[in-house]
Amino acid sequence: MIEADLQLAAEQLAIREVLDNYCRGLDRMDKPLARTVFASDSRVNYHGMYEGSGHGFIDWVWESHAALERHSHQITNVLIEVDGVSAVSEAYVTVALWTLTDAAGKQQEIIGRGRYLDRWRKLSGRWTISEREFVMDMHSVQPLQRGEVSAEARRDRQDASYRFFGG
Repeated sequence: MIEADLQLAAEQLAIREVLDNYCRGLDRMDKPLARTVFASDSRVNYHGMYEGSGHGFIDWVWESHAALERHSHQITNVLIEVDGVSAVSEAYVTVALWTLTDAAGKQQEIIGRGRYLDRWRKLSGRWTISEREFVMDMHSVQPLQRGEVSAEARRDRQDASYRFFGG
């Protein structure tokens, strides 16, 4: 029984790491890392925003995020059920987006809160998302009141984290 529990915990941890890499890939604009999250034949549905393949979503979000100054994704409250080489998960996500300054010199902060409902499959020892449905629970748009931003926080491979984790 203990071995089965340890194996389940290892599989859940591996899935959680893929979710964390998804956030890192998006926030650091590391497209190769972000693409590893989705199976090549995956399908995603971000109701009203995007519906299609997982890799197509990464291409779409790249254009969307390139038009922003900053963005930050956090995942919490992750439930994972594993059944051999398949799994399902629900992960709560919060995303903060800063728009670029408009012609009037103003910026907005968009905060979205929702859930990723994912189906997973394990191929060649690696977990990937085969299906994702994003449920937006709420979002808000506010005038941005800027605080301090660290020079080390970058949207590329010059971000401080790459000195620790590499590529």
